[in-house]
Amino acid sequence: MGTRRLPAVVAATFVVAAVVVTACSPSNGATLSSLSARPTTVTDSLTAGAAGIGDPDFPYDGNGGYDVAHYELTLAYDPAANRLSGTAVVSAKTTQDLTQFNLDLHGMTVSRVTVDGQNARFSRDADELTVFAQLQNARPFEVAVAYAGEPEPVRGSPNLGTYGFARSKDGVFVAAEPDGAKTWFPANDHPADKAAYDFTITVPSGLTAIANGELVGDPVQGDGTVTYHWRERHPMASYLATMTSGRFEVKTGASPGGIPVYAAVDPQFSDALDKLYSLSGQITDYWSEVFGPYPFSSTGGIIDDFAAGYALETQTKPEYGGFDPDEAIIAHELAHQWFGDSLSIKRWKDLWLNEGFATYAEWLWGEHTGGRTAAQAFQSAYSSASDAIWNYPPGIAQRNDLFNGSVYTRGGMALHELRATIGDTTFFALIKKWTHDHRYGNVTTDEFIALAEKMSGKDLTDLFGKWLFQKGRPSII
Repeated sequence: MGTRRLPAVVAATFVVAAVVVTACSPSNGATLSSLSARPTTVTDSLTAGAAGIGDPDFPYDGNGGYDVAHYELTLAYDPAANRLSGTAVVSAKTTQDLTQFNLDLHGMTVSRVTVDGQNARFSRDADELTVFAQLQNARPFEVAVAYAGEPEPVRGSPNLGTYGFARSKDGVFVAAEPDGAKTWFPANDHPADKAAYDFTITVPSGLTAIANGELVGDPVQGDGTVTYHWRERHPMASYLATMTSGRFEVKTGASPGGIPVYAAVDPQFSDALDKLYSLSGQITDYWSEVFGPYPFSSTGGIIDDFAAGYALETQTKPEYGGFDPDEAIIAHELAHQWFGDSLSIKRWKDLWLNEGFATYAEWLWGEHTGGRTAAQAFQSAYSSASDAIWNYPPGIAQRNDLFNGSVYTRGGMALHELRATIGDTTFFALIKKWTHDHRYGNVTTDEFIALAEKMSGKDLTDLFGKWLFQKGRPSII
Protein backbone atom coordinates (compact mmCIF):
# COMPACT_ATOMS: atom_id res chain seq x y z
CA MET A 1 0.00 0.00 0.00
CA GLY A 2 1.88 3.04 -1.25
CA THR A 3 1.24 6.70 -0.67
CA ARG A 4 -0.15 8.78 -3.48
CA ARG A 5 0.12 12.51 -4.08
CA LEU A 6 -3.32 14.10 -4.26
CA PRO A 7 -3.96 15.95 -7.52
CA ALA A 8 -4.11 19.71 -7.46
CA VAL A 9 -7.69 20.91 -7.43
CA VAL A 10 -8.76 23.83 -9.54
CA ALA A 11 -10.48 26.35 -7.31
CA ALA A 12 -14.22 25.94 -7.49
CA THR A 13 -17.25 26.77 -5.45
CA PHE A 14 -18.72 23.53 -4.14
CA VAL A 15 -22.33 24.02 -3.05
CA VAL A 16 -23.77 21.48 -0.60
CA ALA A 17 -26.59 19.34 -1.89
CA ALA A 18 -30.12 19.80 -0.69
CA VAL A 19 -31.82 16.87 0.98
CA VAL A 20 -35.52 16.25 0.39
CA VAL A 21 -37.27 13.94 2.84
CA THR A 22 -40.74 12.42 2.73
CA ALA A 23 -41.90 12.10 6.28
CA CYS A 24 -43.74 9.24 7.88
CA SER A 25 -42.86 6.96 10.85
CA PRO A 26 -42.36 7.60 14.58
CA SER A 27 -38.71 7.39 15.62
CA ASN A 28 -36.55 6.52 18.60
CA GLY A 29 -32.97 5.26 18.00
CA ALA A 30 -29.62 5.06 19.84
CA THR A 31 -26.15 4.98 18.42
CA LEU A 32 -23.22 2.59 18.74
CA SER A 33 -20.79 5.37 18.32
CA SER A 34 -19.29 8.42 19.89
CA LEU A 35 -21.58 10.39 17.58
CA SER A 36 -24.63 9.73 19.76
CA ALA A 37 -27.32 12.37 19.47
CA ARG A 38 -29.47 14.04 22.09
CA PRO A 39 -33.19 14.74 21.75
CA THR A 40 -34.20 18.33 21.17
CA THR A 41 -36.36 19.81 23.92
CA VAL A 42 -39.86 20.41 22.65
CA THR A 43 -42.84 22.25 24.05
CA ASP A 44 -45.58 20.18 22.47
CA SER A 45 -44.71 16.48 22.21
CA LEU A 46 -47.92 15.74 20.32
CA THR A 47 -46.91 17.85 17.34
CA ALA A 48 -43.13 17.45 17.46
CA GLY A 49 -41.58 14.58 15.55
CA ALA A 50 -39.69 12.26 17.88
CA ALA A 51 -35.89 12.49 18.00
CA GLY A 52 -35.63 8.75 17.27
CA ILE A 53 -37.44 6.26 15.07
CA GLY A 54 -38.54 3.93 17.87
CA ASP A 55 -35.64 1.49 18.13
CA PRO A 56 -35.15 1.03 21.90
CA ASP A 57 -31.51 -0.03 21.51
CA PHE A 58 -30.71 3.03 19.36
CA PRO A 59 -33.05 5.66 20.79
CA TYR A 60 -31.72 8.64 18.83
CA ASP A 61 -31.13 7.03 15.44
CA GLY A 62 -33.69 8.00 12.84
CA ASN A 63 -36.55 10.38 13.55
CA GLY A 64 -40.32 10.31 13.98
CA GLY A 65 -43.29 12.03 12.42
CA TYR A 66 -42.47 11.44 8.78
CA ASP A 67 -41.42 8.87 6.18
CA VAL A 68 -38.87 9.61 3.45
CA ALA A 69 -39.59 8.70 -0.17
CA HIS A 70 -36.54 10.16 -1.95
CA TYR A 71 -33.20 11.86 -1.33
CA GLU A 72 -31.71 14.13 -3.98
CA LEU A 73 -28.10 14.76 -2.98
CA THR A 74 -26.06 17.32 -4.92
CA LEU A 75 -22.56 17.03 -3.51
CA ALA A 76 -19.06 18.31 -4.19
CA TYR A 77 -15.98 16.93 -2.47
CA ASP A 78 -12.46 18.37 -2.52
CA PRO A 79 -10.21 15.63 -1.09
CA ALA A 80 -7.15 17.88 -0.76
CA ALA A 81 -9.03 20.15 1.64
CA ASN A 82 -11.37 17.43 2.94
CA ARG A 83 -14.30 19.74 2.22
CA LEU A 84 -17.79 18.51 1.41
CA SER A 85 -20.52 20.89 0.29
CA GLY A 86 -23.92 20.42 -1.17
CA THR A 87 -27.67 20.52 -1.00
CA ALA A 88 -29.87 17.67 0.13
CA VAL A 89 -33.48 17.67 -0.93
CA VAL A 90 -35.59 15.20 1.01
CA SER A 91 -39.05 14.28 -0.22
CA ALA A 92 -41.23 12.92 2.55
CA LYS A 93 -44.72 12.50 3.93
CA THR A 94 -45.90 13.28 7.42
CA THR A 95 -47.34 10.59 9.67
CA GLN A 96 -48.75 13.06 12.20
CA ASP A 97 -49.39 16.76 12.55
CA LEU A 98 -46.03 18.47 12.94
CA THR A 99 -44.77 21.76 14.28
CA GLN A 100 -41.17 20.54 14.09
CA PHE A 101 -39.19 17.48 13.01
CA ASN A 102 -35.60 16.29 13.06
CA LEU A 103 -32.97 15.08 10.64
CA ASP A 104 -29.77 13.30 11.69
CA LEU A 105 -26.59 15.22 10.81
CA HIS A 106 -23.16 15.09 12.44
CA GLY A 107 -20.95 18.15 12.25
CA MET A 108 -21.06 20.32 9.10
CA THR A 109 -22.39 23.87 8.99
CA VAL A 110 -25.98 24.31 7.84
CA SER A 111 -26.48 27.59 6.01
CA ARG A 112 -30.10 27.33 4.93
CA VAL A 113 -33.17 25.14 5.30
CA THR A 114 -36.36 25.41 3.28
CA VAL A 115 -39.63 23.53 3.53
CA ASP A 116 -41.59 23.44 0.28
CA GLY A 117 -39.43 26.28 -1.01
CA GLN A 118 -39.98 28.59 1.96
CA ASN A 119 -37.21 29.48 4.40
CA ALA A 120 -37.58 27.53 7.64
CA ARG A 121 -36.20 28.14 11.11
CA PHE A 122 -33.85 25.42 12.37
CA SER A 123 -31.62 24.57 15.32
CA ARG A 124 -28.79 22.12 16.09
CA ASP A 125 -28.30 19.92 19.16
CA ALA A 126 -25.52 17.32 18.84
CA ASP A 127 -26.49 15.13 15.87
CA GLU A 128 -30.05 16.43 15.68
CA LEU A 129 -31.02 19.07 13.12
CA THR A 130 -34.45 20.37 14.16
CA VAL A 131 -36.61 22.04 11.52
CA PHE A 132 -39.63 24.14 12.52
CA ALA A 133 -42.61 23.98 10.16
CA GLN A 134 -46.39 23.62 10.42
CA LEU A 135 -47.37 20.45 8.56
CA GLN A 136 -50.60 18.46 8.68
CA ASN A 137 -50.75 14.67 8.94
CA ALA A 138 -50.46 12.67 5.70
CA ARG A 139 -49.04 15.64 3.83
CA PRO A 140 -46.22 15.29 1.26
CA PHE A 141 -43.47 17.87 1.70
CA GLU A 142 -39.90 18.66 0.69
CA VAL A 143 -37.08 19.79 2.92
CA ALA A 144 -33.93 21.25 1.38
CA VAL A 145 -30.78 21.59 3.49
CA ALA A 146 -27.68 23.49 2.34
CA TYR A 147 -24.58 22.52 4.32
CA ALA A 148 -20.79 22.36 4.12
CA GLY A 149 -17.74 21.49 6.18
CA GLU A 150 -15.09 18.90 6.91
CA PRO A 151 -16.88 15.57 7.41
CA GLU A 152 -15.49 13.09 9.90
CA PRO A 153 -16.20 9.37 10.28
CA VAL A 154 -17.31 7.44 13.32
CA ARG A 155 -14.28 5.99 15.11
CA GLY A 156 -13.85 3.21 17.63
CA SER A 157 -17.23 1.51 17.39
CA PRO A 158 -17.15 -2.05 18.82
CA ASN A 159 -16.47 -4.73 16.20
CA LEU A 160 -16.32 -2.21 13.36
CA GLY A 161 -13.60 0.41 13.70
CA THR A 162 -13.94 3.46 11.47
CA TYR A 163 -17.10 3.91 9.37
CA GLY A 164 -19.12 6.60 7.67
CA PHE A 165 -17.31 9.25 5.61
CA ALA A 166 -13.62 8.25 5.80
CA ARG A 167 -10.79 9.84 3.81
CA SER A 168 -8.78 7.49 1.62
CA LYS A 169 -5.38 8.08 0.01
CA ASP A 170 -6.93 9.79 -3.01
CA GLY A 171 -10.55 10.44 -2.12
CA VAL A 172 -13.10 9.02 0.26
CA PHE A 173 -14.35 5.57 1.29
CA VAL A 174 -17.98 5.76 2.42
CA ALA A 175 -19.33 2.70 4.24
CA ALA A 176 -21.89 3.78 6.83
CA GLU A 177 -23.20 0.76 8.78
CA PRO A 178 -24.83 1.10 11.22
CA ASP A 179 -25.42 4.85 11.65
CA GLY A 180 -22.80 6.69 9.63
CA ALA A 181 -24.99 8.21 6.91
CA LYS A 182 -25.36 11.29 9.08
CA THR A 183 -21.62 11.95 8.70
CA TRP A 184 -22.19 13.13 5.11
CA PHE A 185 -25.85 14.03 4.55
CA PRO A 186 -28.94 14.97 6.59
CA ALA A 187 -30.98 11.78 6.89
CA ASN A 188 -33.57 9.76 8.68
CA ASP A 189 -30.65 7.52 9.59
CA HIS A 190 -32.18 4.15 10.44
CA PRO A 191 -32.95 1.15 8.18
CA ALA A 192 -36.64 1.32 9.10
CA ASP A 193 -37.06 4.29 6.75
CA LYS A 194 -35.91 3.38 3.22
CA ALA A 195 -35.99 5.67 0.20
CA ALA A 196 -34.89 6.08 -3.41
CA TYR A 197 -31.81 8.21 -4.15
CA ASP A 198 -30.29 10.50 -6.76
CA PHE A 199 -26.62 11.46 -6.31
CA THR A 200 -24.98 14.26 -8.30
CA ILE A 201 -21.34 14.22 -7.19
CA THR A 202 -18.58 16.61 -8.30
CA VAL A 203 -14.93 15.69 -7.70
CA PRO A 204 -11.59 16.88 -9.11
CA SER A 205 -10.81 15.83 -12.68
CA GLY A 206 -9.05 12.48 -12.85
CA LEU A 207 -11.09 10.99 -10.02
CA THR A 208 -14.15 8.75 -10.25
CA ALA A 209 -17.20 9.16 -8.01
CA ILE A 210 -19.18 5.96 -7.42
CA ALA A 211 -22.62 5.72 -5.83
CA ASN A 212 -25.49 3.25 -5.74
CA GLY A 213 -27.60 2.21 -8.69
CA GLU A 214 -26.74 3.19 -12.24
CA LEU A 215 -25.12 6.13 -13.99
CA VAL A 216 -27.49 8.62 -15.56
CA GLY A 217 -25.80 9.88 -18.71
CA ASP A 218 -22.07 10.39 -19.12
CA PRO A 219 -19.82 12.18 -16.60
CA VAL A 220 -19.76 15.94 -17.22
CA GLN A 221 -16.38 17.67 -17.38
CA GLY A 222 -16.09 21.08 -15.74
CA ASP A 223 -13.24 23.50 -15.04
CA GLY A 224 -10.92 21.08 -13.27
CA THR A 225 -13.82 18.94 -12.09
CA VAL A 226 -15.98 16.05 -13.23
CA THR A 227 -19.57 15.40 -12.18
CA TYR A 228 -21.29 12.00 -11.97
CA HIS A 229 -25.04 11.43 -11.65
CA TRP A 230 -26.08 8.10 -10.08
CA ARG A 231 -29.63 6.94 -9.43
CA GLU A 232 -30.86 4.15 -7.15
CA ARG A 233 -34.57 3.92 -7.85
CA HIS A 234 -35.19 1.02 -5.47
CA PRO A 235 -35.78 1.64 -1.75
CA MET A 236 -32.50 1.73 0.19
CA ALA A 237 -31.56 2.01 3.86
CA SER A 238 -29.44 5.08 4.62
CA TYR A 239 -26.41 3.07 5.83
CA LEU A 240 -26.17 1.40 2.40
CA ALA A 241 -25.73 4.70 0.53
CA THR A 242 -22.23 5.63 -0.67
CA MET A 243 -20.31 8.30 -2.58
CA THR A 244 -16.92 6.56 -2.64
CA SER A 245 -14.45 8.42 -4.84
CA GLY A 246 -10.81 8.31 -5.91
CA ARG A 247 -8.72 6.82 -8.71
CA PHE A 248 -10.36 3.61 -9.96
CA GLU A 249 -10.03 1.16 -12.81
CA VAL A 250 -13.52 0.23 -13.95
CA LYS A 251 -14.94 -2.72 -15.89
CA THR A 252 -18.55 -2.88 -17.00
CA GLY A 253 -20.67 -5.40 -18.85
CA ALA A 254 -23.25 -8.02 -17.91
CA SER A 255 -23.39 -11.28 -16.00
CA PRO A 256 -23.99 -14.53 -17.91
CA GLY A 257 -27.64 -14.12 -16.92
CA GLY A 258 -27.81 -10.58 -18.31
CA ILE A 259 -27.59 -8.47 -15.14
CA PRO A 260 -25.48 -5.32 -15.66
CA VAL A 261 -22.16 -5.44 -13.75
CA TYR A 262 -20.03 -2.50 -12.57
CA ALA A 263 -16.69 -3.39 -10.96
CA ALA A 264 -14.16 -0.82 -9.78
CA VAL A 265 -10.78 -1.25 -8.09
CA ASP A 266 -8.14 1.12 -6.84
CA PRO A 267 -5.02 0.76 -9.03
CA GLN A 268 -3.33 -0.89 -6.05
CA PHE A 269 -5.68 -3.84 -6.72
CA SER A 270 -5.52 -3.91 -10.53
CA ASP A 271 -4.92 -7.66 -10.57
CA ALA A 272 -8.26 -8.23 -8.81
CA LEU A 273 -10.47 -6.36 -11.31
CA ASP A 274 -11.26 -9.26 -13.64
CA LYS A 275 -11.94 -11.60 -10.72
CA LEU A 276 -14.23 -9.11 -8.98
CA TYR A 277 -16.11 -8.49 -12.21
CA SER A 278 -16.61 -12.14 -13.19
CA LEU A 279 -17.38 -13.49 -9.71
CA SER A 280 -19.83 -10.68 -8.95
CA GLY A 281 -21.81 -11.60 -12.07
CA GLN A 282 -21.63 -15.38 -11.56
CA ILE A 283 -22.58 -15.26 -7.89
CA THR A 284 -25.44 -12.80 -8.45
CA ASP A 285 -26.83 -15.14 -11.12
CA TYR A 286 -26.62 -18.14 -8.81
CA TRP A 287 -28.25 -16.40 -5.88
CA SER A 288 -31.04 -15.40 -8.27
CA GLU A 289 -31.77 -19.11 -8.65
CA VAL A 290 -31.51 -19.91 -4.94
CA PHE A 291 -33.07 -16.83 -3.33
CA GLY A 292 -35.40 -15.60 -6.06
CA PRO A 293 -35.06 -12.89 -8.73
CA TYR A 294 -32.31 -10.32 -8.19
CA PRO A 295 -34.02 -7.30 -6.60
CA PHE A 296 -31.96 -4.52 -8.21
CA SER A 297 -30.97 -3.27 -11.66
CA SER A 298 -27.21 -3.89 -11.51
CA THR A 299 -24.56 -5.67 -9.47
CA GLY A 300 -20.80 -5.43 -8.96
CA GLY A 301 -18.35 -4.26 -6.34
CA ILE A 302 -15.66 -1.76 -5.30
CA ILE A 303 -12.19 -2.45 -3.89
CA ASP A 304 -10.62 0.68 -2.44
CA ASP A 305 -7.14 1.24 -1.05
CA PHE A 306 -8.48 2.14 2.39
CA ALA A 307 -7.59 -0.17 5.27
CA ALA A 308 -11.09 -0.57 6.66
CA GLY A 309 -10.56 -4.26 7.38
CA TYR A 310 -14.14 -5.09 6.48
CA ALA A 311 -16.57 -5.32 3.60
CA LEU A 312 -20.02 -3.74 3.40
CA GLU A 313 -23.03 -4.79 1.34
CA THR A 314 -23.45 -1.31 -0.18
CA GLN A 315 -26.58 -1.63 -2.31
CA THR A 316 -25.77 -2.80 -5.87
CA LYS A 317 -21.98 -2.43 -5.27
CA PRO A 318 -20.51 -4.10 -2.16
CA GLU A 319 -17.37 -2.38 -0.91
CA TYR A 320 -14.16 -4.11 0.16
CA GLY A 321 -11.94 -1.90 2.27
CA GLY A 322 -8.27 -2.44 1.58
CA PHE A 323 -8.18 -6.11 0.59
CA ASP A 324 -8.77 -8.47 -2.31
CA PRO A 325 -11.86 -10.46 -1.30
CA ASP A 326 -12.07 -14.21 -1.77
CA GLU A 327 -15.10 -16.02 -3.20
CA ALA A 328 -16.70 -16.59 0.19
CA ILE A 329 -16.64 -12.89 1.07
CA ILE A 330 -18.03 -11.88 -2.32
CA ALA A 331 -20.76 -14.52 -1.95
CA HIS A 332 -21.54 -13.16 1.54
CA GLU A 333 -21.84 -9.53 0.45
CA LEU A 334 -23.90 -10.33 -2.64
CA ALA A 335 -26.29 -12.48 -0.59
CA HIS A 336 -26.90 -9.32 1.43
CA GLN A 337 -28.47 -7.76 -1.65
CA TRP A 338 -31.45 -9.94 -0.72
CA PHE A 339 -30.91 -10.20 3.05
CA GLY A 340 -30.28 -6.73 4.41
CA ASP A 341 -30.71 -4.61 1.29
CA SER A 342 -33.99 -5.70 -0.32
CA LEU A 343 -35.24 -7.15 2.98
CA SER A 344 -34.09 -4.70 5.65
CA ILE A 345 -34.51 -5.09 9.38
CA LYS A 346 -36.97 -2.93 11.29
CA ARG A 347 -34.82 -2.91 14.43
CA TRP A 348 -31.09 -3.55 14.90
CA LYS A 349 -31.71 -6.38 17.38
CA ASP A 350 -32.76 -8.54 14.41
CA LEU A 351 -29.38 -8.16 12.66
CA TRP A 352 -29.01 -11.96 12.41
CA LEU A 353 -31.61 -11.77 9.60
CA ASN A 354 -28.86 -10.04 7.61
CA GLU A 355 -25.66 -11.63 8.85
CA GLY A 356 -26.86 -15.14 9.63
CA PHE A 357 -28.38 -15.47 6.16
CA ALA A 358 -25.26 -14.09 4.45
CA THR A 359 -23.04 -16.43 6.48
CA TYR A 360 -25.17 -19.41 5.50
CA ALA A 361 -24.92 -18.21 1.89
CA GLU A 362 -21.14 -18.59 2.13
CA TRP A 363 -21.68 -22.25 3.06
CA LEU A 364 -24.16 -22.70 0.20
CA TRP A 365 -21.68 -21.21 -2.27
CA GLY A 366 -18.98 -23.60 -1.08
CA GLU A 367 -21.40 -26.48 -1.53
CA HIS A 368 -22.29 -25.25 -5.03
CA THR A 369 -18.66 -24.92 -6.17
CA GLY A 370 -17.56 -28.37 -4.99
CA GLY A 371 -16.00 -27.38 -1.68
CA ARG A 372 -17.22 -28.58 1.65
CA THR A 373 -20.95 -29.02 2.03
CA ALA A 374 -23.10 -26.74 4.14
CA ALA A 375 -23.44 -29.62 6.60
CA GLN A 376 -19.65 -29.86 6.88
CA ALA A 377 -19.34 -26.10 7.32
CA PHE A 378 -22.01 -26.26 10.03
CA GLN A 379 -20.22 -29.07 11.84
CA SER A 380 -16.93 -27.19 11.69
CA ALA A 381 -18.53 -24.04 13.08
CA TYR A 382 -20.33 -26.01 15.78
CA SER A 383 -17.14 -27.75 16.89
CA SER A 384 -14.94 -24.66 16.93
CA ALA A 385 -17.33 -22.01 18.26
CA SER A 386 -16.06 -20.26 21.37
CA ASP A 387 -17.88 -19.86 24.67
CA ALA A 388 -18.37 -16.20 23.73
CA ILE A 389 -20.53 -17.27 20.79
CA TRP A 390 -22.57 -19.75 22.84
CA ASN A 391 -23.13 -17.10 25.52
CA TYR A 392 -24.45 -14.55 23.03
CA PRO A 393 -28.00 -15.27 21.75
CA PRO A 394 -27.90 -13.91 18.18
CA GLY A 395 -31.65 -13.31 17.91
CA ILE A 396 -31.28 -10.27 20.16
CA ALA A 397 -28.21 -8.42 18.89
CA GLN A 398 -26.74 -6.25 21.62
CA ARG A 399 -26.27 -2.54 21.07
CA ASN A 400 -22.71 -2.43 22.42
CA ASP A 401 -21.64 -5.63 20.65
CA LEU A 402 -23.79 -5.50 17.54
CA PHE A 403 -21.40 -7.35 15.22
CA ASN A 404 -20.53 -10.19 17.57
CA GLY A 405 -19.47 -13.37 15.76
CA SER A 406 -22.54 -15.14 17.14
CA VAL A 407 -24.82 -12.95 15.00
CA TYR A 408 -22.99 -14.33 11.96
CA THR A 409 -21.96 -17.89 12.82
CA ARG A 410 -24.70 -18.96 15.21
CA GLY A 411 -27.22 -17.22 12.98
CA GLY A 412 -25.98 -19.34 10.06
CA MET A 413 -26.08 -22.48 12.20
CA ALA A 414 -29.70 -21.73 13.12
CA LEU A 415 -30.62 -21.74 9.44
CA HIS A 416 -28.86 -25.06 8.84
CA GLU A 417 -30.71 -26.65 11.76
CA LEU A 418 -33.94 -25.27 10.30
CA ARG A 419 -33.05 -26.83 6.93
CA ALA A 420 -32.33 -30.18 8.59
CA THR A 421 -35.63 -30.02 10.48
CA ILE A 422 -38.02 -29.07 7.66
CA GLY A 423 -36.14 -30.60 4.69
CA ASP A 424 -34.54 -29.06 1.63
CA THR A 425 -37.71 -28.69 -0.43
CA THR A 426 -39.54 -26.70 2.22
CA PHE A 427 -36.45 -24.78 3.32
CA PHE A 428 -35.57 -23.39 -0.11
CA ALA A 429 -39.23 -22.71 -0.91
CA LEU A 430 -39.38 -20.80 2.39
CA ILE A 431 -36.37 -18.66 1.47
CA LYS A 432 -37.88 -17.71 -1.90
CA LYS A 433 -41.24 -16.87 -0.37
CA TRP A 434 -39.51 -14.81 2.35
CA THR A 435 -37.65 -12.71 -0.23
CA HIS A 436 -40.73 -12.43 -2.47
CA ASP A 437 -43.22 -11.44 0.20
CA HIS A 438 -40.99 -8.77 1.76
CA ARG A 439 -39.18 -7.49 -1.35
CA TYR A 440 -38.01 -3.89 -0.73
CA GLY A 441 -39.58 -3.93 2.73
CA ASN A 442 -38.62 -4.30 6.38
CA VAL A 443 -38.71 -7.53 8.37
CA THR A 444 -38.58 -9.00 11.87
CA THR A 445 -37.50 -12.32 13.35
CA ASP A 446 -41.07 -13.01 14.49
CA GLU A 447 -42.26 -12.74 10.87
CA PHE A 448 -39.62 -15.21 9.69
CA ILE A 449 -40.47 -17.73 12.41
CA ALA A 450 -44.19 -17.44 11.66
CA LEU A 451 -43.60 -18.10 7.95
CA ALA A 452 -41.30 -21.04 8.68
CA GLU A 453 -43.92 -22.63 10.93
CA LYS A 454 -46.72 -22.00 8.43
CA MET A 455 -44.84 -23.53 5.50
CA SER A 456 -43.44 -26.49 7.42
CA GLY A 457 -46.52 -27.23 9.51
CA LYS A 458 -44.19 -27.64 12.51
CA ASP A 459 -43.93 -25.97 15.90
CA LEU A 460 -40.41 -24.50 15.74
CA THR A 461 -40.45 -22.76 19.12
CA ASP A 462 -37.81 -25.03 20.62
CA LEU A 463 -35.48 -24.85 17.61
CA PHE A 464 -35.46 -21.06 17.37
CA GLY A 465 -35.43 -20.67 21.14
CA LYS A 466 -32.23 -22.73 21.49
CA TRP A 467 -30.41 -21.26 18.51
CA LEU A 468 -31.49 -17.62 18.64
CA PHE A 469 -32.68 -16.64 22.10
CA GLN A 470 -30.99 -18.77 24.75
CA LYS A 471 -27.45 -18.90 26.07
CA GLY A 472 -25.58 -22.18 25.89
CA ARG A 473 -24.53 -24.76 23.33
CA PRO A 474 -27.64 -26.41 21.80
CA SER A 475 -27.72 -30.10 20.99
CA ILE A 476 -27.83 -30.77 17.23
CA ILE A 477 -30.01 -32.96 15.07
